[in-house]
Amino acid sequence: MTDRALVPRPRRLSAGLALRRNGAVLALAVLLAFNAAVTPYFLSPGTLNINLTQVAPIGIVAVAMTLVIATGGIDLSVGSLMAIAGALAPIVYAAALARFGSAGLGVALSIALPVLAAIALGWLNGAVITRYRIQPIVATLVLYIAGRGIAQVMTNGNVQSFAQPAFGFLGLGRILGVPFQALLMVAAVAAGAFALKRSLVGRQILAIGGNERAARLSGVPVVRVKRLVYALSGLASGVAGLITVAINSSSDANLVGSGMELDAIAAVAVGGTLLAGGRATVVGTLVGALIIQLVRTTLIANGVPDAAALVVKAALILGAVWIQRQGRS
Repeated sequence: MTDRALVPRPRRLSAGLALRRNGAVLALAVLLAFNAAVTPYFLSPGTLNINLTQVAPIGIVAVAMTLVIATGGIDLSVGSLMAIAGALAPIVYAAALARFGSAGLGVALSIALPVLAAIALGWLNGAVITRYRIQPIVATLVLYIAGRGIAQVMTNGNVQSFAQPAFGFLGLGRILGVPFQALLMVAAVAAGAFALKRSLVGRQILAIGGNERAARLSGVPVVRVKRLVYALSGLASGVAGLITVAINSSSDANLVGSGMELDAIAAVAVGGTLLAGGRATVVGTLVGALIIQLVRTTLIANGVPDAAALVVKAALILGAVWIQRQGRS
């Protein structure tokens, strides 16, 4: 045996791992190219603004979902928290206007209090999971069911009109021509990416998802970190719910946040985050959210019913899981 044979050769990157790392970007590029060639006015400023407006709530919620999934958890309650926040906003505004007679204070409270309520309910999810050792899918399923019912009771099942211009800036405002909610999404992605890569909390999140028992023995405050990520999920859901209400100038407890659980989980999975936890990419989640939005745009532009998007999203999740398994093997 020669000395050369004793030297280990660098292993080539497997096709599965390369696909897992770059598959989402490739899929996004294909969708962009297809729509640019086939969809009329796809590259026009108006169409781009519409797509950015529609993808922003998905992106914001999906960033927080990435942190939750990175710990090995899941949050099925995000859509219901959006509905609760959306239902609270016009109620709080009307009460504040009647009490204090100030539209400015009413708008401030109609933003702050619903978001705080969503944060509290998200933290409650984390508390139930950590205190009673309930599986995340079960604990958040409870609020998924009850939360929308709470929102419907708050509104008596009626659509609430809320066309206050200052509040509407959340969903309809522009800064230098860019939708304000798109800027919020970019800020959320930047904060999430920084937290995962550069902060102690980010390392603790990945450690918990990789091996919770080892993380606990290493001194990681598992309970505190888990409650934090579910509270952040509540924060993201509350903001996304207010954006949705602002876009529509109304709050419908039956529709606000409907299906957001699937969109957010699909964005995380398609973006390359391991659904088992321990590995996450927030930038990949943004790519996944853009793919989810472009799939819907492509289907509608080609005359496919919007309901078919649900089947496509489910197929995307299955495909992402398959790609992850190929990469891990």
